[in-house]
Amino acid sequence: MLIRKLFKFENAHIVRNCTSDRCKRSIHGHSYKVELLLKASKLDHGQMVYDFGLLKGVIKDLFDSFDHAICFWQDDSAEYIQACKTFSARWVALPVSPSAEQFSRIFFYLAQQVLKSTITQNGEGDVEVYSVIVHETDTGYAQSFQEDIENEQMGILSLDQIVFSEQVQVEWTDPNMYENLKQGIRFENPQVDLQVKI
Repeated sequence: MLIRKLFKFENAHIVRNCTSDRCKRSIHGHSYKVELLLKASKLDHGQMVYDFGLLKGVIKDLFDSFDHAICFWQDDSAEYIQACKTFSARWVALPVSPSAEQFSRIFFYLAQQVLKSTITQNGEGDVEVYSVIVHETDTGYAQSFQEDIENEQMGILSLDQIVFSEQVQVEWTDPNMYENLKQGIRFENPQVDLQVKI
């Protein structure tokens, strides 16, 4: 079974080496919509794949990190990267170009890492990320699946290579959240008192 949660954010970028001249030479922004699709073959005690309320925690904080931020590819020119850091308190440095395609891979990867690091406590089953769809415009989106995350030709993703500015970090519910994720410290979902015996 699949469930879908929608996230929204505003972001600016340059997509180097693309065909469109405006996109590769000028900073521009988009109103992004991110669809996170989770799957499971078993339902929890509430008869859900995964409680939507749980997606308002670490995953929401990570996705919201991209809101009103500028994203840049770490391989871009040092001068451009410094300008991004100088003129924007909110920035995200990426190991890949900030295209819609790569955003879909990054959000898939981040959500996947959080789920793997989460101790569930309400009988959840084999919950995992099925797909992520990133709408960059009303007419175009990119969608990624597990095989895209593992595809090294698309760029290797690692937590150490995704860097969030200090301003982004202080706005998280837990400013140490990302460092904890990188160190393998587990997140715990709340315990649930069952109202009806199963």
